[in-house]
Amino acid sequence: MLQVRFWGVRGSIPVPGPTTVKVGGNTSCVEVRCGKKLIILDAGTGIKGLGESLIAKKERVEADIFFSHVHWDHIQGFPFFVPAMIPGNKLRLYGGRNVTATLEETLYGQMNFPNFPVVIGDLAARIEFHDLREGEVVTIGKGKDRVTVRNAKLNHPNGVFSYRIEYGGRSVVYATDNEHYSIPDPRLLALASKADVFIYDAQYTPEEYSGETSGVARLGWGHSTMTVGAQIAKLTGVKKLVLFHHDPSQDDKAVADKERRAKKIFKNTVAAREGLVINLR
Repeated sequence: MLQVRFWGVRGSIPVPGPTTVKVGGNTSCVEVRCGKKLIILDAGTGIKGLGESLIAKKERVEADIFFSHVHWDHIQGFPFFVPAMIPGNKLRLYGGRNVTATLEETLYGQMNFPNFPVVIGDLAARIEFHDLREGEVVTIGKGKDRVTVRNAKLNHPNGVFSYRIEYGGRSVVYATDNEHYSIPDPRLLALASKADVFIYDAQYTPEEYSGETSGVARLGWGHSTMTVGAQIAKLTGVKKLVLFHHDPSQDDKAVADKERRAKKIFKNTVAAREGLVINLR
């Protein structure tokens, strides 16, 4: 079975509070279970809760963590990921270069003085870093247990990777922090084609993106809308669309309204919320 669980669904900054309690306020982190293998997408503040759930099982943790990019809301939870502090655990971290720095250099910098009291080199788990090239295919496991992870570069300041995870004839595509073009990006269309689950950056409404609601246009900020996500879902023949990376200014009611509007274009749409689980058998 392939299972997807959402631990953090927000973009930019965490927004805890009474108006976001239904959707959740943690930043990006998605757990994907491919049989017994654990894949983690991004390490925003949501990864703290994931880590606590893993250590509660009192089992050795081995995980592959794929970073879309290294902006704060996608890495800021990693220093609080408790499995990284426990001897015997093994973490393989994958990501592209962020302008001039590797994933390893960026995560080390995040935890260096004066930013954090513990340096990454002091973490007791075995941690491996892997720099990804555009289009590179990562294979995890063998035979029936094999998981394939493909990537494609999308449109975001300083760059971003989207991922397609394939296991047991099922597929999940994670395409966060992507700004749409005037025509659909052929790289995204190819990656998302006929996916079972399509997780897409729907940070803004069309009115927020254009600046109609606030007077501040979001063009060039590197994010998309729920309507574009629904249109891409129709074009690519995916089975389920998950609206992701909600703007911190959107309360539970606003996110529900995004979902309602997207459903008019692509019926099988759901807005991501913390605790949402999707099972693909």
